[in-house]
Amino acid sequence: MSATQPAQPNGTRPDGTRPDSDRPDGARPKVTEREARQVAEAAREQDWRKPSFAKELFLGRFRLDLIHPHPLPADEDVRRGEAFLARLREFCETSVDGARIEREAKIPDETVRGLKELGALGMKIDPRYGGLGLTQVYYNKALALVGSVSPAIGALLSAHQSIGVPQPLKMFGTQEQKDAYLPRCATTAVSAFLLTEPDVGSDPARLATTAVPDDADDAYVLDGVKLWTTNGVVADLLVVMARVPRSENHRGGITAFVVEADSPGITVEHRNAFMGLRGLENGVTRFHRVRVPAAQRIGAEGAGLKIALTTLNTGRLSLPAMCVGAGKWCLKIAREWSGVREQWGRPVARHEAVGAKISFIAATTFALEAVVDLASQMADEDRNDIRIEAALAKLYGSEMACLMADELVQIRGGRGFETAESLAARGERAVPAEQMLRDLRINRIFEGSTEIMHLLIAREAVDAHLSVAGDLIDPEKALGDKAKAGARAAGFYARWLPRLATGAGQVPGAYREFHPGGHPDLATHLRHVERSARRLARATFLAMARWQGRMETKQGFLGRIVDIGAELFAMSAACVRAEHLRARGEHGREAYQLADAFCRQSRIRVEELFGRLWTNTDDLDGTVVQGVLSGTYAWLEEGVLDPSGDGPWIADASPGPSVHENVHRPLR
Repeated sequence: MSATQPAQPNGTRPDGTRPDSDRPDGARPKVTEREARQVAEAAREQDWRKPSFAKELFLGRFRLDLIHPHPLPADEDVRRGEAFLARLREFCETSVDGARIEREAKIPDETVRGLKELGALGMKIDPRYGGLGLTQVYYNKALALVGSVSPAIGALLSAHQSIGVPQPLKMFGTQEQKDAYLPRCATTAVSAFLLTEPDVGSDPARLATTAVPDDADDAYVLDGVKLWTTNGVVADLLVVMARVPRSENHRGGITAFVVEADSPGITVEHRNAFMGLRGLENGVTRFHRVRVPAAQRIGAEGAGLKIALTTLNTGRLSLPAMCVGAGKWCLKIAREWSGVREQWGRPVARHEAVGAKISFIAATTFALEAVVDLASQMADEDRNDIRIEAALAKLYGSEMACLMADELVQIRGGRGFETAESLAARGERAVPAEQMLRDLRINRIFEGSTEIMHLLIAREAVDAHLSVAGDLIDPEKALGDKAKAGARAAGFYARWLPRLATGAGQVPGAYREFHPGGHPDLATHLRHVERSARRLARATFLAMARWQGRMETKQGFLGRIVDIGAELFAMSAACVRAEHLRARGEHGREAYQLADAFCRQSRIRVEELFGRLWTNTDDLDGTVVQGVLSGTYAWLEEGVLDPSGDGPWIADASPGPSVHENVHRPLR
């Protein structure tokens, strides 16, 4: 301890850092940008063993046969799913007080007990382990339902089953692990997923939490700090990602473990509070010399990231499912309110400016439900590879739901900005529109921010190109490797490029089954999707030819490419759903109207995105950013005061014992 730098009560310096002597060597791995990309690339599923509608779409091939006719659930799955939805609806109506959860910023214990008794913790767990065995379709419908009453409950159930212990064990666990943990997860034990750290978000190469093998005891010793551990405050079981050091007997790498949350050495140091989802049990968890038996390792050493990403392939669908529920609620409130609120002699819905917002909410809700149901049913059938579809659903759902909630607030005017509690206090209906907007905002960050999703999907979208030409644009490859890549690329593009010139989208009668008599013409929209898919593929090829190895740095371009693909996928799903409902005699005419409205709105957005591929301010923006970071524009910040408090930008996460009270409170 230095006389000039006295230690604080928690062993840190006044600036929040720990003395160097408290930092073990290698606590925070130092990695280059290239090394970070290599870690992410190694975690990818690199093989495509099954067809993918979205992958083909980005390659300019509109494979409508992969999604039409719309896949259907088995009769028994429908019976079981509908029966549970009926019980869940009754429970939500009688035993869930969303306003109380918002007011008290926590889910009452009795509510969680009721969910456990209902079987909601085991919706996706096989009945042999005490679960309900619901399909992905009905699991998502359940999340949409319960999330409409309380998004915090939706988050708790989703984090537990979509990314918590049940899903990775189902896919990668041993039989012994399934027998030990799945019955608990189905009935009593809440689980959480711990990956993020104070200085590690979407760049896992810098993961600092360690799991040091103790071969004499056939165990690992965990040390580190995890941030934003959803369910972590109340969890009984944890999935923890930690780095195993490489050694003679250990391949090392980021590895997944099932950990008992009450293990000695685990401290929940803080329960985080957010602008929305106030009932979210999210915290900071410290591991100090936590012993975990080797039998609780999931998969092999070094397989942790691949397990996490594979789990998210279907796990990501839970978030857009709750966005569907939000859209349905926004539509209900917009319809009821704008029909009774009058301005200038007529209901506000009859004014074009408000009517356009209502049309957007209705059409987008229809399309988003089409996307989620289609992707979920494909996940249940396991016939297609849906990694891109699920990612697109998450990206599109989170962005569009925020827009719908924002439009609802605007439609409601001052009442949209006022809290439900305040509205009720002065005698009006307690409509939590502003809460919905706050609660939805995190979805653009949860489970991969919009920016990260753009990059993740873009990487998959150009996978075919990198497979044949990757070595050609890699500056570190030898000339011999480049020559071989050139030959492969020449053969691939000689076959692929000519197919982008013409297609069914230029045939007037194509997709005629989507234009039945007396209904809007959806065939014209599908022809537009087919033409746009080929146009998108050509743009991607031109960009690779232009920027080659620098393509990965053109994030603005890649983001627009992905956004175009998302719109094309949504249009396709909307049309297929409309025809599916028409064929079944379920609101077919209305579904066609909604699909037509959505496609017309979407096509305008697509054309704008295509225009911005090549006409944009990306380079100028980069110049401005350089000026901002260098302080060139610091004068622009004058005239204000910063109300932020003191402290480091990123909290210290050095390993060591906790000096905080443990706020872990398991739900009983």
